Amino acid sequence: MTCLISLPCFIFEALIFVMKNFVEELRWRGMLHDIMPGTEDHLMKNMTAGYIGFDPTADSLHIGHLVQIMTLLQFQQCGHKPLALVGGATGMVGDPSGKSAERNLLSEEALRHNESCVKKQLEKFLDFSSGAKNAAEMVNNFDWFKEFTFLDFIREVGKHITVNYMMAKDSVQKRLETGLSFTEFTYQLVQGYDFYWLYKNKQCLLQMGGSDQWGNIVTGTELIRRKADGQAYALTTQLIKKADGTKFGKTEGGNVWLDSKKTSPYKFYQYWLNTSDEDAANFIKIFTQRNQTEIETLVQEHSLAPHQRKLQLELAKDITIRVHSKEDYEAAVKASSILFGNSVTEDLQSLDEDTLLAVFEGVPQVAIHRSTLESCGTVTDLLSEATKSIIFSSKGEARKMIQGGGVSINKTKLVDVNQKPDFTLLQNKYLLAQKGKKNYYLIIVD
Repeated sequence: MTCLISLPCFIFEALIFVMKNFVEELRWRGMLHDIMPGTEDHLMKNMTAGYIGFDPTADSLHIGHLVQIMTLLQFQQCGHKPLALVGGATGMVGDPSGKSAERNLLSEEALRHNESCVKKQLEKFLDFSSGAKNAAEMVNNFDWFKEFTFLDFIREVGKHITVNYMMAKDSVQKRLETGLSFTEFTYQLVQGYDFYWLYKNKQCLLQMGGSDQWGNIVTGTELIRRKADGQAYALTTQLIKKADGTKFGKTEGGNVWLDSKKTSPYKFYQYWLNTSDEDAANFIKIFTQRNQTEIETLVQEHSLAPHQRKLQLELAKDITIRVHSKEDYEAAVKASSILFGNSVTEDLQSLDEDTLLAVFEGVPQVAIHRSTLESCGTVTDLLSEATKSIIFSSKGEARKMIQGGGVSINKTKLVDVNQKPDFTLLQNKYLLAQKGKKNYYLIIVD
């Protein structure tokens, strides 16, 4: 038997690479949708540069982008070179795919700001270090389009793709009924040229994206074939849907963002923690790097005691740490225990202001002046008249419930209706009143 150590380095690397099948990785995780013939064979034989585009229409990505981010992460983990294309140019146009109306166009200044924010978020997932052979790379299509005149574009790109070919795309057909601007109609040519440019300048042979991007992606492979007589490949992933039919990544408040200023780590953690059993079993394959054996074990353990929500806990932990940090995850767990568990005043006082407000977002709030608090003779006064009868409509109602042991301030149970309200303010500004087991009120002391 030949010893691997004695083989030339490039052969040894190739043998290692063959064991990392990117397409199979997507397949068992339930992520694969469409794939161009020959793509899997090519990836098994060669380290390949592949890209996914992110249009910077906001200054943060949201969890709807996570499938594509994880696709690039898996791509790099399997030994390939990921290119993340931040669409400074295409972001000025707007992709009609999956849209019922044309998007507002952003200024270059706004797009540049959004691009820098998106890059910072992608750096949490991909290895951009220059020392890595398959280091990730960020590219911006504005860099090659900014000097590309309209006349040059229709000569160099437009003549290679027929109108019939463009009209046949589903993304175009679906929008013809509601109206499609020339700007949006040409989007597939712009994206196709991105692929061509990366093929010529970055030796990029693969474009990936969501299943709604198939038409735009194969326009790129067709342009490469016609303009450069080259061979390129295409692969798309499944669009994620929740088991109950509601849209993945959306809440009543809108998108679940990766930026902690737009969606707090606590709310981010809670989103994953509150997924159904069926969704958790699906999401843990897509949004974590746990291997097949680990996931099958977790699913089995979960099925033996579903009430313990092991899948949801592991999913929420993994993805919160990856997107934010271990410290943010631990703070989110602590905040959850305060709201739903048997916490004490010290636990509540340990929360920073942002987390405190995130935990109690949506609970009734009442603002009082500091002098009003100081003039209250008893907690009964505070919880009724001083707080505008929002917590208790009368002193009698407040007294009765306090005497029954059903009222707390800052997680400390009240036992004396005549107690002075000399509580330590949370963050020097807040008091948390609790009536019964589930009714919270945030008193804001101005």
